[in-house]
Amino acid sequence: MTKSIIWDWNGTLLNDLDFCISTINILLKRRELPLLNRNSYKEVFSFPVKDYYKAIGFNFKKEDFSIPAKEFIDLYDGGVGNCGLHPSAKDVLEFFRNQGFRQFVLSAMKQNMLEKTLQQNKIFHFFEGVAGLNDHYAVSKIERGKELIQQYQINVESSWIVGDTTHDFEVAEQLGIKCILVADGHQSVQRLKGTNMPVMEKLLELKSWQEFSINGA
Repeated sequence: MTKSIIWDWNGTLLNDLDFCISTINILLKRRELPLLNRNSYKEVFSFPVKDYYKAIGFNFKKEDFSIPAKEFIDLYDGGVGNCGLHPSAKDVLEFFRNQGFRQFVLSAMKQNMLEKTLQQNKIFHFFEGVAGLNDHYAVSKIERGKELIQQYQINVESSWIVGDTTHDFEVAEQLGIKCILVADGHQSVQRLKGTNMPVMEKLLELKSWQEFSINGA
């Protein structure tokens, strides 16, 4: 039975954590709100992003959510091209390709930007299919995940979603797919462990995880 990995992009393969923190801090500074550091960001970042914005002090009685959301996207899109991959990302993708895994990407990034950044980082060729969202506000990946599974006839019983947030776990649950989380992205290891899913400290650890053995279940 062919195995599949559906990768999250931001924070999981793409190392954009510090860039996201510096970008949201520009918006916070403009509104004279407390700034975030790595620790505080990883404890508060969540989906849907509107809830995360509320948690860090944005007041949507004063301004509509679409205003800071667009500010962030404009800044992010202008600089994400400078973000690289996590150091072991290509090694890990190569490993699973050599093991015969099918590989896909499911992301809350807009589709055109997702394809562009995958190509910029020279890893687009690793993936059979790539699914991003079609709006700016990162509401849900679940519907896109269902479309991905249907379009590519992915066997959910022999598939895993690999991500860096509790939302990736929620998506995996809705899709009926197993989940593994990597604590090197946008949420803390403590928050990820709260899902009771396997949590790896670093991406490279996936290569030695027993359930990914090509001879395993």
